[in-house]
Amino acid sequence: MAGVSKCMKYSLFIFNFLFWVCGCVILGVSIWIRVSKDAQEGLNIDSSMFASVDLLIAVGSIIMVLGFLGCCGAIKESPCMLLLFFIGLLLILILQIIGGILGAVYRSQVDESINLILKTSTDLLKGSTERAKEYQEQFQKFQREYQCCGLLNGPEDWGKNFNTPLGGTEICECELKNPSSDICTSYQGRYIYKTPCGEVLIKYIKDHLLIITGIAFGLAVIEILGLAFSMSLYCQIKKK
Repeated sequence: MAGVSKCMKYSLFIFNFLFWVCGCVILGVSIWIRVSKDAQEGLNIDSSMFASVDLLIAVGSIIMVLGFLGCCGAIKESPCMLLLFFIGLLLILILQIIGGILGAVYRSQVDESINLILKTSTDLLKGSTERAKEYQEQFQKFQREYQCCGLLNGPEDWGKNFNTPLGGTEICECELKNPSSDICTSYQGRYIYKTPCGEVLIKYIKDHLLIITGIAFGLAVIEILGLAFSMSLYCQIKKK
């Protein structure tokens, strides 16, 4: 029994040490992004994304605290710390499951929200205010980088602004030397990118959702292992 307990103890310690390191990295990087102007400019992060950064700070803090409790609980064979670690990890797992269920149930509403955001952004492309012009300059860079035009209806989304050069280039101008019909098309006497940027954005979101789903599944497996290790060690300590 002693050998099994020792093996279990050090396995849980290593698991929680890695867990703690991950929490420290997430917390450190998030705080750096939040307070560093250079990081915000380099990663192209504006004030609208600070809520996501703050969420990462909270997540990193929770993971770091749980990892610390697990490490100390394993080394000191403290039932109290192990139980706190078990409860904290169980709550995170339950929240992940609830989040997955809510995401599946309200998926149609998420799609509607994305379409509403695209519609609002389309109005900015046609606008003439200072805010609209700033958005148009950023969006023009996005179009050139991802070889797309407009958001929902292609060049029509730009309205009268379509014929006004922006950032030294024509709106939606196809810059390829040998453009194919799959990428570029003729519109009002010049070649422009064919694909609406809304399709590019939706594809980007769907591709990253698969990655997020895979990460969430991997985390769930790790969390279940952590729950099993901690509860096994807790039971062995209580039996002594």
